[in-house]
Amino acid sequence: MDMITQKLDKLGILPVVKLNRPQRDALPLAEALIQGGLPAVEVTFRAEGAETAIQAMRSRYPELLVGAGTVLTVEQVDIAHAAGAQFIVSPGFSAAIVARCQQLGVQVYPGCTTATEIQTALDYGLRVLKFFPAEASGGVAAIKAVAAPFPMVHFIPTGGISLGNLGSYLGCKAVCACGGSYLAPEKLIEAEQWDAIADLCRKSQDIVREVRGNG
Repeated sequence: MDMITQKLDKLGILPVVKLNRPQRDALPLAEALIQGGLPAVEVTFRAEGAETAIQAMRSRYPELLVGAGTVLTVEQVDIAHAAGAQFIVSPGFSAAIVARCQQLGVQVYPGCTTATEIQTALDYGLRVLKFFPAEASGGVAAIKAVAAPFPMVHFIPTGGISLGNLGSYLGCKAVCACGGSYLAPEKLIEAEQWDAIADLCRKSQDIVREVRGNG
């Protein structure tokens, strides 16, 4: 397991964020995540300026693991990489995106929910995959079912993860970490409720420790 995946596995959960005002919110959000005990973030390209946020976070907080999410094109891979993204996440499997990430030497987690997609990912040497949308695709039961023929594969389920079901996902042996947008929802970011975000991170870490005994 590579170093980035090891860090995610140890944390147990990856905050997934959409920043509509990256120049204003990127740094205070990064500080809130660190104070909450979750020094990692996936900044999605669902909003303009994601690369601005990635670059700012990487420059100010070197201890923060920063990746790019909702990456849909090779061009976005290049933009994210140039900004300093340490990993790339895509909602589905794209051979072009995976190939470009491997060419650049950047870790990539493509979305795979079917046996065919998983086998394709294996052909590219990938062993840790995003499972999206997790809840809508059947949740923990679906992950266990699809993971059965692929014991070498681990997943980062994302989509519908909450404080209420986080423990059940983390209790699944096939799960490396969970992606959670609930940790820093847009309404809390817009309202600059950094303390509330840090508190959600702490509560999530309590669940990780309860289930996995980490820390």
